[in-house]
Amino acid sequence: MIDWRAGIVVGPGRTWHGAIELEVLLESDGGSPETDGSRCAALAYPRLVGRPRPGDRVLLNTNAVRRGLGTGGYALVVALPGGPPRDLEGPGHLVKARYTPLQACVLGVEEPDSPHYATLCDADDLEGTPVVVADLHSALPAIVAGAREGRDGPWVVYVMLDGGALPVWFSRIVATLRAEGLLAATVTTGQAFGGELEATTVHMGLLAARHVLHADVIVAIQGPGNLGTSTRWGFSGVAAGEVVNAAACLGGRPVATLRISSADPRARHQAVSHHSLTAYGRVALAQADVVVPDLSGTPGVAAEFARQVRAQAEVLAPRHRLVEVSTSGLDTALASLPVELSTMGRDLDTERAYFLAAAAAGRHAASLVGAS
Repeated sequence: MIDWRAGIVVGPGRTWHGAIELEVLLESDGGSPETDGSRCAALAYPRLVGRPRPGDRVLLNTNAVRRGLGTGGYALVVALPGGPPRDLEGPGHLVKARYTPLQACVLGVEEPDSPHYATLCDADDLEGTPVVVADLHSALPAIVAGAREGRDGPWVVYVMLDGGALPVWFSRIVATLRAEGLLAATVTTGQAFGGELEATTVHMGLLAARHVLHADVIVAIQGPGNLGTSTRWGFSGVAAGEVVNAAACLGGRPVATLRISSADPRARHQAVSHHSLTAYGRVALAQADVVVPDLSGTPGVAAEFARQVRAQAEVLAPRHRLVEVSTSGLDTALASLPVELSTMGRDLDTERAYFLAAAAAGRHAASLVGAS
């Protein structure tokens, strides 16, 4: 199940909060000559394995490299056999990545030992806070752009689900948005870890975002590296519907982002993706504001495509409130982001409609702040 390799760190690459990119010279595994002595990009999480330095021998999981994965195509550092770290223990009793070799103990925001325990012990109400839900992690910066539309927008907190990457440190998007002050903080929920706050469940993560971090707008999406199997139900994005239910039962205002595409070659994802239709149309039992972007007259978006998106979204009307939101001016907000926009390997120019839909959801959420 795991493709193990050992290697020597040649040098560091990029670094961002919680992660170090490395260049590693792989040792021979006795396999084919073309893989022996080759180099690869690896990623280390210092809070899990310590801080590898040039010349260190590292043990790697190279599954992603072998399979040529896009989003998660790094070899991952599992250990430094020559000098395992001894000083990484911290407070807390929540075990994340449970019963895996890298399970880690963290301080849960709702634990009795947490300074926030008294605040959250009986917390039960999001007080009408908008909770923006989306399928893919790539929607996050666009939602933030739409919600902020400038640096004086609402206080936005990201609640990370565990359907994709577990360590939030893997996301350069989150690290950059945090560094630039566009994202207030991150709460990691379920098996995900590494946020400013850790929570056991999505429900508690939403409550912590509101009552501890004082979020005006909450964005709840899985981490990078979603999983799909070309089936109706076998994709990690079904969690989007579950978050709608969680937000609604806690007195929040769910805002559903449509995953749309004009460039995906797969029929099931063209116009409104079946992921959105399944998650919101079947899984979400509570009502949400489903944001339908007004794409009419949008440069680079065909008029027929805009009509198709609207027609497909109507399938959700019996259960949800469809809200048409103007996309005028959102191109400027997207262009001002400090991160490169990309979804499934396609950039803003290729998938303008996708990013405009996400930004429109953020814009609508911002309009709800203080409305309840």
